[in-house]
Amino acid sequence: MQADAPDPVPDTVPALVRHAARVHGDREAVVAETERGTVRWTFRRLHAEIEAVTRAAIAGGIEPGDRAAIWAPNGLEWIAGALGLVGAGAVLVPLNTRYRGPEAADILRRSRASTLFTVRGFLGNDYPAMLAASGADLPDLRRVVLLSGTPGAPSAGPPQSDWAGFLAGGAAVSAETARDRAAAVRADDVCDIVFTSGTTGRPKGAMATHGQTLRVFAAWSGVATLRPGDRYLLVNPFFHTFGYKAGVLACLLNGTTMLPEPVFDARRAAERLAAERVTVLMGPPTLFTSLLELPGRPPHRVRLAGTGAADIPVDLIRRIRRDLGIPDVFTAYGLSESCGVVSVCPVHADAETVARTTGPALPGTRIRIVDPSGREQPPGAAGEICVRGYNVMRGYLDDPEATARAIDADGWLHTGDVGSLDERGYLTVTGRIKDMFVVGGFNAYPAEIENVLVKHPAVVDAAVVGVPDARLGEVGAAFLVTRAEIDADRLSDWLRGRLANFKVPRHFRVLSTLPRNAGGKVAKHELRKLL
Repeated sequence: MQADAPDPVPDTVPALVRHAARVHGDREAVVAETERGTVRWTFRRLHAEIEAVTRAAIAGGIEPGDRAAIWAPNGLEWIAGALGLVGAGAVLVPLNTRYRGPEAADILRRSRASTLFTVRGFLGNDYPAMLAASGADLPDLRRVVLLSGTPGAPSAGPPQSDWAGFLAGGAAVSAETARDRAAAVRADDVCDIVFTSGTTGRPKGAMATHGQTLRVFAAWSGVATLRPGDRYLLVNPFFHTFGYKAGVLACLLNGTTMLPEPVFDARRAAERLAAERVTVLMGPPTLFTSLLELPGRPPHRVRLAGTGAADIPVDLIRRIRRDLGIPDVFTAYGLSESCGVVSVCPVHADAETVARTTGPALPGTRIRIVDPSGREQPPGAAGEICVRGYNVMRGYLDDPEATARAIDADGWLHTGDVGSLDERGYLTVTGRIKDMFVVGGFNAYPAEIENVLVKHPAVVDAAVVGVPDARLGEVGAAFLVTRAEIDADRLSDWLRGRLANFKVPRHFRVLSTLPRNAGGKVAKHELRKLL
């Protein structure tokens, strides 16, 4: 008797949802802490909940290609809501929960979102009220649905409904209609528009298709060793690629249980790691530092840790393995324009490699380093990081000029980041080209200087910008958050023992906190205004 061929990897998100329900059935898909207590959904139940949202979305008038936004924290309703909207053929537009009203309104307007899923009360924020207070004209926004909370008083804005009322409307649409709509989604359809963090200007919407998204995170999962039976604490916010795609979608691809966390708290997280037998934990380096500093940590079963997005001390990787007892640790690098992934470091690499590189290119893609004239650089030489392959975005929403600047005629995405490749093809990311300044003819990269500054015992946080200088053209200015008084001359001497002289900032200023945008990145244009 001939064995059945294995199921191919689905090439659309709705197909993935159906596939996961069929293959993983009654295994736990989501475990969430809610006001109702702990809620546990199987993969089959998750499919049913997502389909209910798709039926309600169709009943509410959503058509294929419509943009639908979600402005809410990690949770059950985010997962079901987002995937249900995509099942109706909508293009998902995630909104950062740190946004204020005008920021959210700008993206809703530019994306022409017709529907917004949101909440009241998260960290004291009333998102519908914030949106109304912005006074923005949003002619395309037809409906606001509250995933939690009750609608506010009638206003001039679009009509609001609560979650139960929205779902009840789906009774008018058959399950067959919802399944036909989901089956009509194609691999080359745009599945989401993720807006960049906008540190150097207005955020741009990076468009990704269903097929490329699932191919990227199937490949990423293979390198990261995610597998069926894993239990994954989802700390990264779902509005971010590494929350939604490397979290929710990766779990569906691999039969992994999702445990969403709306807000990270070290004590709560440690307790949940133990109680729910979590095996996978990913987040920024500060997450792991917080757990290492937590007294009385309960025992856990975490086998896999993923981190990145910041300079990582080699000792932190060693301590994650030794003191937290997590054997497999990896780092990765990506950006919205690369569908979230450019390179991934193997989990069994030595601590120096994991900390100081982000590994080789995602399988099936290429990385090259070029100088300002476009010439490819040899191993060890710094230049702009360029990427080519199935992970390169479709383009920026309604911005062909910016798309043409980012993706050249040969299909290379110019990331705007500076880095180098070693002899193995492993990538080291140095900083942003736009942040670079030239001191007496020498290129200085703020990220390198900042990474040294934060190793000083008195420095908590640091940001460096280039400022004009009559003699040298430009010099560095460092903005510091400190835990104790610091003498600029002594700090300069300390830096000269660790950096070339041209890299040492000539100006220092202490602040109580560094200004950051809604994505958590330092707003350096605001720092320049302080000089």
